[in-house]
Amino acid sequence: MLVGVIDSHKVVAQSLALSISTLDSIDAVVVERDPLMLIEAIRTQGINVLLLNIHSADSQDIDLAKAALDRFERLRAVVISNHVSQRAVVRAIKCGVKGFLSADADFQELQRALLTVRGGYEYWSPDVANMLIAGYVSDAMPAPQTPSVDMLSPRQIEILKLWGQNKTNKEIADQLYLSIRTVETHKNHIMQRLNLKTTVDMIKFGIRNNIIEL
Repeated sequence: MLVGVIDSHKVVAQSLALSISTLDSIDAVVVERDPLMLIEAIRTQGINVLLLNIHSADSQDIDLAKAALDRFERLRAVVISNHVSQRAVVRAIKCGVKGFLSADADFQELQRALLTVRGGYEYWSPDVANMLIAGYVSDAMPAPQTPSVDMLSPRQIEILKLWGQNKTNKEIADQLYLSIRTVETHKNHIMQRLNLKTTVDMIKFGIRNNIIEL
């Protein structure tokens, strides 16, 4: 897997890319913050995941990543930041970012996040996940008006409840004697049935309907 590292400070990006390249199954390169050069690098080098090291919620690099994500369907993006706030996380989600880590994450967690997102799943560090579950984004993300618990099967409710307990897909699969793919399929069906757009909306639905306990 090839990771393209973006940081407003080039020396930081170079150091981060060098460190990432020591991880198993991952290589990294520094990519330019110029939109055209970034697109060319993704196209010619086969970059799989963009890693954005941002320093504020207003970082223009998030918009840069969105432009690339809109163009390359299989491209994924992960943010690592020392600025974990409601506004930063919500903005990243709206731009298509599938993972968000706080700057105190170690390289093992970063590796896990990159591989998880590359595999088509989402990854939120515990502090980010807890912030979302606590409902801090309720004013920033529109809440659907019509979904009902009656639209879900008992199995889907069970999976939603376990997921709200911060259990991974594998942990849920092991507990319910299902495959990981089946768990992920159930999650997708939950979002489709409830007409939800993001996993944040799914968490909010679970909290409002007493499926997920705070």
